[in-house]
Amino acid sequence: MRIYSWNVNGIRAAARKGLRAWLDGCGGAVVGLQEVRAGRDQVPPELDAPEGWHFDVSSAERAGYSGVALYSRRRPDAVLTSLGAPEFDAEGRVQIARFGRLTVANVYFPNGNGKDRDNGRVPFKLGFYRRLFDVLEPERRGGGRVLVMGDFNTAHTEIDLARPRENREVSGFLPEERQELDRWIRSGWTDTFRVFERGGGHYSWWSQRFGVRARNVGWRLDYVLASPAAKEFLRGARIHPEVQGSDHCPVSVDLDPAVVG
Repeated sequence: MRIYSWNVNGIRAAARKGLRAWLDGCGGAVVGLQEVRAGRDQVPPELDAPEGWHFDVSSAERAGYSGVALYSRRRPDAVLTSLGAPEFDAEGRVQIARFGRLTVANVYFPNGNGKDRDNGRVPFKLGFYRRLFDVLEPERRGGGRVLVMGDFNTAHTEIDLARPRENREVSGFLPEERQELDRWIRSGWTDTFRVFERGGGHYSWWSQRFGVRARNVGWRLDYVLASPAAKEFLRGARIHPEVQGSDHCPVSVDLDPAVVG
């Protein structure tokens, strides 16, 4: 059972770059998209509940901003799109879907950059992390099978970006952002990719400046975290840099299908 996460940097732009063909051929059971930048009525027709998929989107109040979308072969038993905090809910960043005994949180974490390309949104970003943690904590603590996937907008350790020394004061690699991810890991969440790959050079986002992706000067910003109960069903985790169509590439996990049981 393969589950994908992908920041598509605009679902309408991704549609023009072959998103539908990728979706049909990816072999996924669940596909979570982030930064879709569209309401349901703006989703290209070929991507609005294509045959064989259940589909829903959660949009930001601000047009053309943020948003997440979820495709699944099986209809979710329930989907939650609110964290119970208006300042976060207004940005359409969360879909928490339940499939039997498996809960999948498809999340677009905020960027810490402010309007002037400073770090002015870091407090908002960290507040979002903490609110989501609190919402999911009862289920994780209670032995629930939970995945949290998406664009976390943070590179966790020095091996998760190509140039750590030059980016120590940049949002996405600030100490307080990395410490928040540390807190999740200490609390029992597992970075699934690192179960299978300990080395560096594996990234999921690259600047759109010419030649940067070809030289693999990137950041690993996209993760799938697993609760202890979900980790028991983990069989693989990958980053898919060969997939084009966005400044991010998809990441995935493979699970024993019994996880939904």
